[in-house]
Amino acid sequence: MLALAAAVFAAVAAKGGAQVPAAATATTSQKQGDKAQPDKAKLIAAAEEKFNSGEQNIKAGHLEAARRDFDQAVDLLLESGYDLNSDPQLNELFKRIVDKVYDYELQAFRAGDAFQETPAVPAAIDEVAEMTFPVDPRLKDRAEAAAKNISHDLPLTVNDEVLSFLNFFQTPRGKAIVETGLRRSGRYREMIARVLHEEGVPQDLIYLAQAECAFQPLALSRAGARGIWQFVPWRGNEYGLKRSWWVDERQDPQKATRAAAQHLRDLYGLFGDWYLAMAAYNCGPGNVQKGIERTGYADFWELYRRNVLPRETKNYVPIIVALTLIAKDAAHYGIQADPETPVPYDVVKPGRAIDLRLVAETIDVDVETLRTLNPSLLRMATPDDPSFELHLPPSTAARFSAEIADIPPEKWVSWRRHRVEAGDTLTSLAKKYHVTAPAIAAANSLSAHDVLSPGDKLIIPASLQVSETKSRLVRYRVRKGDTLDGIADQFSVTSEQLRKWNALKTRRVGRGMVLRVYTIGGAPETAPGRKRSTPKSAGKTGRPGSKTSAKTTASSATTAGKKSTSVATASSANQGVSQAAGQSPKTP
Repeated sequence: MLALAAAVFAAVAAKGGAQVPAAATATTSQKQGDKAQPDKAKLIAAAEEKFNSGEQNIKAGHLEAARRDFDQAVDLLLESGYDLNSDPQLNELFKRIVDKVYDYELQAFRAGDAFQETPAVPAAIDEVAEMTFPVDPRLKDRAEAAAKNISHDLPLTVNDEVLSFLNFFQTPRGKAIVETGLRRSGRYREMIARVLHEEGVPQDLIYLAQAECAFQPLALSRAGARGIWQFVPWRGNEYGLKRSWWVDERQDPQKATRAAAQHLRDLYGLFGDWYLAMAAYNCGPGNVQKGIERTGYADFWELYRRNVLPRETKNYVPIIVALTLIAKDAAHYGIQADPETPVPYDVVKPGRAIDLRLVAETIDVDVETLRTLNPSLLRMATPDDPSFELHLPPSTAARFSAEIADIPPEKWVSWRRHRVEAGDTLTSLAKKYHVTAPAIAAANSLSAHDVLSPGDKLIIPASLQVSETKSRLVRYRVRKGDTLDGIADQFSVTSEQLRKWNALKTRRVGRGMVLRVYTIGGAPETAPGRKRSTPKSAGKTGRPGSKTSAKTTASSATTAGKKSTSVATASSANQGVSQAAGQSPKTP
């Protein structure tokens, strides 16, 4: 049935809409004479029930079960005997289901694979940093008066450059960016304020994080910078942010805040000026130093006027100043946003790798809650690292430690838990999880004839899907502004691996090149393919301590399976469990 749904999805994608494929209509017409049509109201109810079940399975991380539910919802309509194109009610339902399922195929399924990287989100700074906006002359007096009445520990210059972004941030699109950042800031403000104070740097540096990504830990820039402080890999490593196939600490809000505060403090020590320190944070201290040497001015605005800084960096400081002015007096600029509350959490050390879906099923929370609490995790599983700290919802650590002890640690990435619902049987659960009924019975000390009681929890001795452990070949088409380092970071591989897999003699890549990327387990033993020519153009890398990124557009990747290819938009030792000593609920 998955093949049938896939055919429908392909037809929808090709036509740009959710029209019923001609082949399906013909099949439906043939069947009208073969069997009696079901009651339409019952058909709609049954299709919606299957679709809703699929959505619940998506939320719980049960991807195979979700696929089956979605396929059955589509099958019910296609095999009903009704002509879907001529029945407005059924046609609307079919379109709605197929459109949503197609979207899930491209997004939710890719994100839900325990061994597929969690999708990132675009960094807010990429949207506005290279734009220019008009200046509203009526705004200057208002802004200068407001600046005099607010407390601040960074200089707040009000000039045409700052006013242009103040003007933009009062447009509908600009307001949406500011309001999103102000809302999300509530989650992290207390933590950031504490860390900035401990590191001895100005509190107003928090607005640098708002400018970078609106406090989105999963933010990824076009140049490969990640997290709320937008570190590129090598600069993050310089300040102790670890990065592996499983974890990227640039996406850990607290660890990244500590690193950013230390980096900014070092930059201020180098230049003695906070505007120059912020500019160097964006384009690297070397570029700022060269600008100073060329002009003889150690003043950001002089470097701005003499055009010796990259364009994005020239706008970077005015954006931060404008956001600072707005955030400190939002009502004055007609902006309203209620900050979200900090989210507390418990800390446990699993001791070895564990699937987040098993954790969620053990403590009865949804997977998205765990992902929100653990943004540094790139996969749906934790690393096999005894020191790794897993964040759980408040007051769940003890329950997790007690219940996970029922499952052998070496099975934590494959076995699952299931809360029994009315109608569940060992046989139905065996089909759902692709195991045998006797295996479930043995794992739970049940006999083959025991009746399952709703509410009980069962251990499911599932096997790791072979498809989840194979190396996956992704063909990535290079877009304008892409860099080898940025592409490597998107897929959690190294630039040297990319060069090896693609027989690249240099680190330069040009728009239109198609690169081979092996996202799991590295490349196979076979040769990577024919050598590709290297175009002359090269993009720039961006964010803390590197060159500024050029304008880019979203890139696409084609994931090739062993026998089929799917296309998606790339927006990929201790056996015990102990709660960290002395750890009380914290906030991420």
